[in-house]
Amino acid sequence: MTEKSLLLLPATGFMRLADVLKFIPVSKTTWWEGVKQGDFPQPVKLGERITAWRAEDIAALIDRLNEESQCA
Repeated sequence: MTEKSLLLLPATGFMRLADVLKFIPVSKTTWWEGVKQGDFPQPVKLGERITAWRAEDIAALIDRLNEESQCA
């Protein structure tokens, strides 16, 4: 088994960018551009230097991307 096959998306809570990118395999630059353009979920500021995303928003994004790839 590979390390990726052991990853489970949390049902709730917050995910830091490094964790998000394990499920959405794009570069940090691409991710932030997608956030800026509204293609990816907006982050939540948990502190002055702590940015995270809601796990529910990432799950919804994964579902949307899967649907789009099946329609193409």
